[in-house]
Amino acid sequence: MIARTWRGATAATDGDLYSNYLLETGVKECESTPGNCGVYVLRRTDGDRCEFLFVSLWESMKAVREFAGSDTGRGVFYPEDERYLIEFDADVHHYEVVKGPATGTSCSDSPRPTRTA
Repeated sequence: MIARTWRGATAATDGDLYSNYLLETGVKECESTPGNCGVYVLRRTDGDRCEFLFVSLWESMKAVREFAGSDTGRGVFYPEDERYLIEFDADVHHYEVVKGPATGTSCSDSPRPTRTA
């Protein structure tokens, strides 16, 4: 299993708006891509900044390519990211998952989180 990580920050006042925007864009696209095993969106407010860590889990790098395209080292961005982000990583990082909730099972065996409106 592969973990794909990306980091960005907004103004603290935009934290809720950007969280919702991420759910409607990146999270929705990741979860609809075959081979996705789940997504974590982590956030913390530190003073006047709201920092985000986006972690998506994938069956393989082939599945990552289905989401990200051939340049898997670059972030995937959406039209309004520029409106919210005051700092962001243009590149992403990939890690082999050594231990995690779904390690040892296929993605299809893992319970899928359900989102409520």
